[in-house]
Amino acid sequence: MTTTPIDAVRHPDPYPYYADLVADRPFAYDGSLNAWVAADATAVRAVLAAPQLRVRPAGEPVPTGVTGTAAGEVFGDLVRMTDGSLQQRLKALVVRALGRADTARAAALAAAHTREVLAAGGGVPYQELMFGVPARTVAGLLGLTDGADAEAARLVGDFVQCIPAGASEEQYKAAALAAARLQDLLRPGLDGSRETLLAELVRAARQDSWPDTAPLLANAVGFLSQTYDATAGLIGNTLVALARGAARPGTPRALDALVREVVRHDAPIQNTRRFAAGAFHHGGATVEPGGQVLVVLAAANRDPAVNPDPHALLPGRVNPAVFTFGAAAHRCPGEDLAAALAGAVVTELLAAGWDPAGLPATPGYRPLANARIPQL
Repeated sequence: MTTTPIDAVRHPDPYPYYADLVADRPFAYDGSLNAWVAADATAVRAVLAAPQLRVRPAGEPVPTGVTGTAAGEVFGDLVRMTDGSLQQRLKALVVRALGRADTARAAALAAAHTREVLAAGGGVPYQELMFGVPARTVAGLLGLTDGADAEAARLVGDFVQCIPAGASEEQYKAAALAAARLQDLLRPGLDGSRETLLAELVRAARQDSWPDTAPLLANAVGFLSQTYDATAGLIGNTLVALARGAARPGTPRALDALVREVVRHDAPIQNTRRFAAGAFHHGGATVEPGGQVLVVLAAANRDPAVNPDPHALLPGRVNPAVFTFGAAAHRCPGEDLAAALAGAVVTELLAAGWDPAGLPATPGYRPLANARIPQL
Protein backbone atom coordinates (compact mmCIF):
# COMPACT_ATOMS: atom_id res chain seq x y z
CA MET A 1 0.00 0.00 0.00
CA THR A 2 1.57 3.26 -1.15
CA THR A 3 0.21 6.13 0.89
CA THR A 4 1.04 8.74 3.54
CA PRO A 5 0.20 8.66 7.25
CA ILE A 6 -2.57 11.18 6.56
CA ASP A 7 -4.15 9.07 3.81
CA ALA A 8 -3.80 5.97 5.95
CA VAL A 9 -6.33 7.23 8.50
CA ARG A 10 -9.21 6.53 6.11
CA HIS A 11 -7.77 3.44 4.44
CA PRO A 12 -9.76 0.21 4.99
CA ASP A 13 -6.68 -1.35 6.65
CA PRO A 14 -3.83 1.06 7.37
CA TYR A 15 -2.07 -1.28 9.78
CA PRO A 16 0.30 -3.09 7.40
CA TYR A 17 1.53 0.35 6.34
CA TYR A 18 1.94 1.41 9.97
CA ALA A 19 3.85 -1.81 10.67
CA ASP A 20 6.27 -0.92 7.89
CA LEU A 21 6.77 2.51 9.41
CA VAL A 22 7.51 1.02 12.82
CA ALA A 23 9.95 -1.53 11.39
CA ASP A 24 11.73 0.53 8.74
CA ARG A 25 11.11 4.24 9.41
CA PRO A 26 10.42 4.69 13.11
CA PHE A 27 11.48 8.34 12.94
CA ALA A 28 11.99 9.73 9.46
CA TYR A 29 11.38 12.76 7.31
CA ASP A 30 8.47 12.62 4.84
CA GLY A 31 8.97 15.14 2.05
CA SER A 32 5.38 14.82 0.82
CA LEU A 33 4.16 16.06 4.21
CA ASN A 34 7.06 18.43 4.86
CA ALA A 35 7.20 16.85 8.30
CA TRP A 36 9.04 14.30 10.37
CA VAL A 37 7.01 11.20 11.18
CA ALA A 38 7.28 9.47 14.56
CA ALA A 39 5.90 5.95 14.37
CA ASP A 40 7.38 3.52 16.88
CA ALA A 41 6.75 3.64 20.63
CA THR A 42 10.20 5.00 21.46
CA ALA A 43 9.93 7.91 19.02
CA VAL A 44 6.33 8.71 19.96
CA ARG A 45 7.18 8.79 23.67
CA ALA A 46 10.20 11.01 23.03
CA VAL A 47 8.26 13.45 20.87
CA LEU A 48 5.30 13.75 23.22
CA ALA A 49 7.59 14.33 26.20
CA ALA A 50 9.87 16.91 24.55
CA PRO A 51 9.25 20.41 25.94
CA GLN A 52 10.64 22.06 22.81
CA LEU A 53 7.93 20.42 20.70
CA ARG A 54 4.70 22.40 21.02
CA VAL A 55 1.10 21.68 20.10
CA ARG A 56 0.81 24.80 17.92
CA PRO A 57 3.18 26.64 15.56
CA ALA A 58 4.97 29.47 17.37
CA GLY A 59 3.64 32.05 14.94
CA GLU A 60 0.04 30.80 14.95
CA PRO A 61 -1.15 29.88 18.44
CA VAL A 62 -4.74 30.19 17.20
CA PRO A 63 -5.90 29.38 13.65
CA THR A 64 -5.86 32.58 11.63
CA GLY A 65 -9.44 32.08 10.51
CA VAL A 66 -10.83 32.39 14.05
CA THR A 67 -8.42 34.94 15.51
CA GLY A 68 -10.39 37.69 17.23
CA THR A 69 -13.61 35.64 17.38
CA ALA A 70 -15.29 33.70 20.18
CA ALA A 71 -13.93 30.49 18.65
CA GLY A 72 -10.40 31.92 18.76
CA GLU A 73 -10.83 32.93 22.41
CA VAL A 74 -11.96 29.42 23.30
CA PHE A 75 -9.23 27.79 21.20
CA GLY A 76 -6.52 29.92 22.83
CA ASP A 77 -7.50 28.77 26.32
CA LEU A 78 -7.86 25.04 25.65
CA VAL A 79 -5.31 23.02 27.62
CA ARG A 80 -4.91 20.68 24.65
CA MET A 81 -3.90 23.60 22.41
CA THR A 82 -1.52 25.49 24.70
CA ASP A 83 1.86 24.97 26.38
CA GLY A 84 3.79 26.36 29.33
CA SER A 85 3.40 26.76 33.06
CA LEU A 86 -0.09 28.27 32.95
CA GLN A 87 -1.21 25.40 30.74
CA GLN A 88 0.13 22.91 33.25
CA ARG A 89 -1.65 24.63 36.10
CA LEU A 90 -4.93 24.74 34.20
CA LYS A 91 -4.45 21.14 33.01
CA ALA A 92 -4.19 20.08 36.67
CA LEU A 93 -7.58 21.67 37.33
CA VAL A 94 -9.11 19.92 34.33
CA VAL A 95 -7.66 16.56 35.41
CA ARG A 96 -8.97 17.09 38.94
CA ALA A 97 -12.45 17.88 37.69
CA LEU A 98 -12.56 14.92 35.29
CA GLY A 99 -11.23 12.67 38.05
CA ARG A 100 -14.40 13.45 39.99
CA ALA A 101 -16.70 12.82 37.03
CA ASP A 102 -19.28 10.13 37.78
CA THR A 103 -18.71 7.66 34.95
CA ALA A 104 -21.62 5.49 36.15
CA ARG A 105 -23.96 8.48 35.82
CA ALA A 106 -22.45 9.28 32.42
CA ALA A 107 -23.09 5.72 31.25
CA ALA A 108 -26.67 5.86 32.53
CA LEU A 109 -27.32 9.14 30.71
CA ALA A 110 -25.79 7.80 27.50
CA ALA A 111 -27.87 4.63 27.79
CA ALA A 112 -31.06 6.65 28.26
CA HIS A 113 -30.27 8.87 25.27
CA THR A 114 -29.49 5.79 23.17
CA ARG A 115 -32.81 4.17 24.06
CA GLU A 116 -34.59 7.42 23.19
CA VAL A 117 -32.90 7.58 19.78
CA LEU A 118 -33.62 3.93 19.01
CA ALA A 119 -37.26 4.29 20.08
CA ALA A 120 -37.85 6.62 17.14
CA GLY A 121 -37.78 3.54 14.91
CA GLY A 122 -36.52 3.13 11.38
CA GLY A 123 -32.96 2.22 10.51
CA VAL A 124 -30.21 2.45 13.09
CA PRO A 125 -29.27 6.17 13.30
CA TYR A 126 -25.54 5.57 13.57
CA GLN A 127 -24.53 9.21 13.21
CA GLU A 128 -26.75 10.30 16.08
CA LEU A 129 -25.55 7.42 18.25
CA MET A 130 -21.89 8.09 17.50
CA PHE A 131 -21.85 11.89 17.65
CA GLY A 132 -25.07 13.16 19.19
CA VAL A 133 -25.48 10.84 22.16
CA PRO A 134 -21.96 11.30 23.63
CA ALA A 135 -21.99 15.08 23.11
CA ARG A 136 -25.46 15.39 24.61
CA THR A 137 -24.37 13.26 27.57
CA VAL A 138 -21.34 15.42 28.31
CA ALA A 139 -23.49 18.53 27.94
CA GLY A 140 -25.78 17.04 30.58
CA LEU A 141 -22.83 16.36 32.87
CA LEU A 142 -21.85 20.02 32.45
CA GLY A 143 -25.31 21.03 33.67
CA LEU A 144 -27.21 21.59 30.40
CA THR A 145 -30.71 20.09 30.41
CA ASP A 146 -34.19 20.66 28.99
CA GLY A 147 -33.09 20.86 25.38
CA ALA A 148 -29.91 22.84 25.99
CA ASP A 149 -28.00 19.57 25.97
CA ALA A 150 -29.24 18.73 22.47
CA GLU A 151 -28.49 22.27 21.28
CA ALA A 152 -24.95 22.03 22.67
CA ALA A 153 -24.46 18.70 20.90
CA ARG A 154 -25.37 20.33 17.59
CA LEU A 155 -23.23 23.40 18.24
CA VAL A 156 -20.09 21.47 19.09
CA GLY A 157 -20.27 19.86 15.66
CA ASP A 158 -19.88 23.35 14.20
CA PHE A 159 -17.16 24.37 16.64
CA VAL A 160 -14.81 21.46 15.92
CA GLN A 161 -14.71 22.42 12.24
CA CYS A 162 -12.27 25.23 13.09
CA ILE A 163 -9.65 22.88 14.51
CA PRO A 164 -8.30 21.05 11.42
CA ALA A 165 -5.90 22.84 9.12
CA GLY A 166 -7.59 23.85 5.90
CA ALA A 167 -10.99 24.75 7.36
CA SER A 168 -13.05 26.98 5.07
CA GLU A 169 -14.12 30.55 5.75
CA GLU A 170 -17.69 29.32 6.15
CA GLN A 171 -16.60 26.75 8.73
CA TYR A 172 -14.65 29.39 10.66
CA LYS A 173 -17.72 31.61 10.79
CA ALA A 174 -19.94 28.75 11.97
CA ALA A 175 -17.36 27.84 14.63
CA ALA A 176 -17.28 31.41 15.91
CA LEU A 177 -21.05 31.53 16.26
CA ALA A 178 -21.11 28.12 17.92
CA ALA A 179 -18.40 29.04 20.43
CA ALA A 180 -20.25 32.19 21.45
CA ARG A 181 -23.52 30.35 21.95
CA LEU A 182 -21.88 27.47 23.84
CA GLN A 183 -20.31 29.95 26.25
CA ASP A 184 -23.70 31.59 26.75
CA LEU A 185 -25.28 28.23 27.53
CA LEU A 186 -22.54 27.24 29.97
CA ARG A 187 -21.92 30.59 31.71
CA PRO A 188 -24.68 30.23 34.36
CA GLY A 189 -22.92 27.10 35.64
CA LEU A 190 -19.89 29.14 36.69
CA ASP A 191 -21.58 29.91 40.02
CA GLY A 192 -20.58 26.37 41.04
CA SER A 193 -23.80 25.81 42.93
CA ARG A 194 -24.82 22.54 41.25
CA GLU A 195 -23.30 19.07 41.19
CA THR A 196 -22.01 19.21 37.64
CA LEU A 197 -18.75 18.66 35.81
CA LEU A 198 -18.46 22.41 35.28
CA ALA A 199 -19.03 23.02 38.99
CA GLU A 200 -16.21 20.57 39.75
CA LEU A 201 -13.94 22.59 37.49
CA VAL A 202 -15.01 25.82 39.20
CA ARG A 203 -14.37 24.36 42.65
CA ALA A 204 -10.96 23.08 41.60
CA ALA A 205 -10.14 26.58 40.28
CA ARG A 206 -11.23 28.22 43.53
CA GLN A 207 -9.11 25.84 45.58
CA ASP A 208 -6.13 26.78 43.42
CA SER A 209 -6.96 30.51 43.49
CA TRP A 210 -7.30 30.50 39.72
CA PRO A 211 -8.28 34.09 38.89
CA ASP A 212 -10.00 33.95 35.51
CA THR A 213 -13.27 32.29 34.51
CA ALA A 214 -12.80 32.54 30.72
CA PRO A 215 -10.42 29.52 30.56
CA LEU A 216 -12.92 27.53 32.63
CA LEU A 217 -15.66 28.19 30.09
CA ALA A 218 -13.25 27.44 27.25
CA ASN A 219 -12.32 24.08 28.71
CA ALA A 220 -15.94 23.23 29.38
CA VAL A 221 -16.39 23.68 25.62
CA GLY A 222 -13.23 21.57 25.32
CA PHE A 223 -14.88 18.70 27.19
CA LEU A 224 -17.54 18.71 24.49
CA SER A 225 -15.19 19.10 21.54
CA GLN A 226 -12.81 16.37 22.67
CA THR A 227 -15.77 14.05 23.15
CA TYR A 228 -17.08 14.66 19.65
CA ASP A 229 -14.81 12.97 17.08
CA ALA A 230 -12.90 10.75 19.50
CA THR A 231 -15.92 9.07 21.05
CA ALA A 232 -17.69 8.81 17.70
CA GLY A 233 -14.68 6.94 16.37
CA LEU A 234 -14.50 4.70 19.42
CA ILE A 235 -18.17 3.74 19.14
CA GLY A 236 -17.94 3.19 15.39
CA ASN A 237 -14.73 1.20 15.54
CA THR A 238 -16.13 -1.00 18.32
CA LEU A 239 -19.16 -1.77 16.16
CA VAL A 240 -16.86 -2.54 13.22
CA ALA A 241 -14.81 -4.87 15.44
CA LEU A 242 -18.00 -6.79 16.27
CA ALA A 243 -18.90 -6.89 12.57
CA ARG A 244 -15.45 -8.35 11.86
CA GLY A 245 -16.04 -11.20 14.28
CA ALA A 246 -14.98 -9.98 17.71
CA ALA A 247 -16.66 -12.10 20.37
CA ARG A 248 -19.91 -10.60 21.54
CA PRO A 249 -19.32 -9.53 25.16
CA GLY A 250 -21.60 -11.21 27.64
CA THR A 251 -20.94 -8.98 30.65
CA PRO A 252 -20.36 -5.27 31.26
CA ARG A 253 -16.78 -6.09 32.22
CA ALA A 254 -16.21 -7.94 28.94
CA LEU A 255 -17.65 -5.06 26.95
CA ASP A 256 -15.42 -2.57 28.76
CA ALA A 257 -12.42 -4.78 27.96
CA LEU A 258 -13.42 -4.85 24.27
CA VAL A 259 -13.85 -1.07 24.09
CA ARG A 260 -10.49 -0.45 25.74
CA GLU A 261 -8.74 -2.85 23.37
CA VAL A 262 -10.38 -1.14 20.39
CA VAL A 263 -8.85 2.10 21.71
CA ARG A 264 -5.45 0.50 21.06
CA HIS A 265 -6.18 -1.82 18.16
CA ASP A 266 -8.16 0.54 15.91
CA ALA A 267 -7.54 3.93 17.47
CA PRO A 268 -10.24 6.58 17.00
CA ILE A 269 -7.52 9.24 17.00
CA GLN A 270 -4.70 8.01 14.78
CA ASN A 271 -2.23 10.89 14.86
CA THR A 272 -1.41 14.32 16.22
CA ARG A 273 1.20 16.99 15.45
CA ARG A 274 3.99 18.80 17.25
CA PHE A 275 5.87 21.95 16.19
CA ALA A 276 9.50 22.61 17.05
CA ALA A 277 10.19 25.77 19.06
CA GLY A 278 13.74 24.50 19.58
CA ALA A 279 15.92 21.80 18.06
CA PHE A 280 14.81 18.25 18.82
CA HIS A 281 17.19 15.30 18.48
CA HIS A 282 16.17 11.67 18.20
CA GLY A 283 17.92 8.62 16.82
CA GLY A 284 20.60 10.63 15.07
CA ALA A 285 18.06 12.94 13.40
CA THR A 286 17.41 16.60 14.19
CA VAL A 287 14.17 18.52 13.85
CA GLU A 288 15.16 22.14 13.44
CA PRO A 289 13.17 25.02 14.98
CA GLY A 290 10.14 25.65 12.81
CA GLY A 291 9.90 22.01 11.78
CA GLN A 292 6.94 19.81 12.53
CA VAL A 293 6.42 16.20 13.57
CA LEU A 294 3.46 14.00 12.72
CA VAL A 295 3.02 11.61 15.66
CA VAL A 296 1.38 8.38 14.46
CA LEU A 297 -0.25 7.18 17.66
CA ALA A 298 -1.98 4.28 15.93
CA ALA A 299 1.34 2.91 14.68
CA ALA A 300 2.92 3.06 18.14
CA ASN A 301 -0.09 1.20 19.55
CA ARG A 302 0.91 -1.73 17.34
CA ASP A 303 4.63 -1.64 18.01
CA PRO A 304 5.58 -5.24 18.92
CA ALA A 305 8.31 -3.90 21.21
CA VAL A 306 5.63 -2.70 23.66
CA ASN A 307 2.57 -4.82 22.79
CA PRO A 308 3.15 -8.52 22.08
CA ASP A 309 1.10 -9.87 19.16
CA PRO A 310 0.08 -6.29 18.42
CA HIS A 311 -2.19 -6.96 15.44
CA ALA A 312 -4.49 -9.29 17.38
CA LEU A 313 -7.61 -7.87 19.01
CA LEU A 314 -7.23 -9.22 22.54
CA PRO A 315 -9.64 -7.72 25.07
CA GLY A 316 -8.23 -7.93 28.57
CA ARG A 317 -4.57 -7.40 27.62
CA VAL A 318 -2.42 -6.97 30.71
CA ASN A 319 -0.84 -3.52 30.93
CA PRO A 320 -1.04 -2.63 27.23
CA ALA A 321 0.90 0.37 25.96
CA VAL A 322 -1.79 2.70 24.57
CA PHE A 323 -0.88 5.99 22.91
CA THR A 324 -4.31 6.96 21.59
CA PHE A 325 -4.89 9.49 24.38
CA GLY A 326 -1.39 10.89 24.09
CA ALA A 327 1.25 11.04 26.80
CA ALA A 328 3.13 13.45 29.04
CA ALA A 329 1.84 17.02 29.49
CA HIS A 330 -0.89 16.73 26.87
CA ARG A 331 -2.25 13.28 27.68
CA CYS A 332 -6.04 13.43 27.46
CA PRO A 333 -7.57 12.68 30.88
CA GLY A 334 -10.91 11.59 29.41
CA GLU A 335 -10.17 7.92 28.69
CA ASP A 336 -12.47 6.49 31.37
CA LEU A 337 -15.32 8.81 30.37
CA ALA A 338 -14.94 7.95 26.68
CA ALA A 339 -14.95 4.22 27.43
CA ALA A 340 -18.05 4.58 29.61
CA LEU A 341 -19.94 6.47 26.90
CA ALA A 342 -18.96 4.06 24.13
CA GLY A 343 -19.77 1.06 26.30
CA ALA A 344 -23.22 2.40 27.13
CA VAL A 345 -24.14 3.04 23.49
CA VAL A 346 -22.93 -0.38 22.33
CA THR A 347 -24.67 -2.13 25.26
CA GLU A 348 -28.02 -0.57 24.40
CA LEU A 349 -27.64 -1.37 20.72
CA LEU A 350 -26.96 -5.03 21.49
CA ALA A 351 -29.82 -5.15 23.98
CA ALA A 352 -32.15 -3.77 21.30
CA GLY A 353 -31.26 -6.70 19.04
CA TRP A 354 -28.69 -5.01 16.82
CA ASP A 355 -26.95 -7.57 14.59
CA PRO A 356 -23.28 -6.87 13.80
CA ALA A 357 -23.68 -8.85 10.58
CA GLY A 358 -25.68 -5.94 9.21
CA LEU A 359 -22.55 -3.78 9.04
CA PRO A 360 -19.88 -4.06 6.34
CA ALA A 361 -16.61 -5.45 7.68
CA THR A 362 -14.74 -2.90 5.55
CA PRO A 363 -16.68 0.37 5.72
CA GLY A 364 -15.60 3.68 4.27
CA TYR A 365 -14.15 6.29 6.59
CA ARG A 366 -14.73 10.00 6.98
CA PRO A 367 -12.17 12.11 5.09
CA LEU A 368 -10.39 13.36 8.21
CA ALA A 369 -6.68 13.84 8.80
CA ASN A 370 -6.40 12.39 12.29
CA ALA A 371 -9.70 10.81 13.43
CA ARG A 372 -10.66 7.34 12.17
CA ILE A 373 -14.45 7.35 12.06
CA PRO A 374 -16.32 4.76 9.97
CA GLN A 375 -19.20 5.88 7.79
CA LEU A 376 -22.00 3.63 8.94
